[in-house]
Amino acid sequence: MKIKDRPEFAKKPQAFTAPGDETVASAVKTMVERNIGSVVIVDPDMKVQGIVTERDILRFVAEDLDPKATPLSKVMSTHIKTARLDDDDMEWLQHMSDERFRHLPIVDENDRLIGILSQGDFVAQTWEDLVLLIRKKTEETLKKPTAQVVGALVLYTLAIIVMSRLWQGFSFR
Repeated sequence: MKIKDRPEFAKKPQAFTAPGDETVASAVKTMVERNIGSVVIVDPDMKVQGIVTERDILRFVAEDLDPKATPLSKVMSTHIKTARLDDDDMEWLQHMSDERFRHLPIVDENDRLIGILSQGDFVAQTWEDLVLLIRKKTEETLKKPTAQVVGALVLYTLAIIVMSRLWQGFSFR
């Protein structure tokens, strides 16, 4: 499924954004009020400059800096991944899991922020969606039988034949 087709994406409120010169204290207050885990740092054209997440706030606290005097640009992560509306959602879920990040800004063709998805949004798929995905992947795999699959089926059949012959040879008295 494409990111733009996810019901969670269409229902999400506008991503919380702030300029890099906004203070950590101000951003944290808004994050708490909205019960959200990140703020996307953007320039005046809405191009993503960085992101401040709960983890960044924890590192900030560990450094014992003044939240009212420290700008978000000092604590933001700048090595961030961004996705596009036509990207495959399951590929991004895999990237997020493998690379251990939980917030994915979605940008347009000009790299302007248009939304954000969290790992929780991705996991919100229904069981029906997951069953359909598993069925599709299984059908794709079975359409192209590999030597391993064919070999496993042959071995399984031979094992059944041998076991049935051995079983017939046993007598119970």
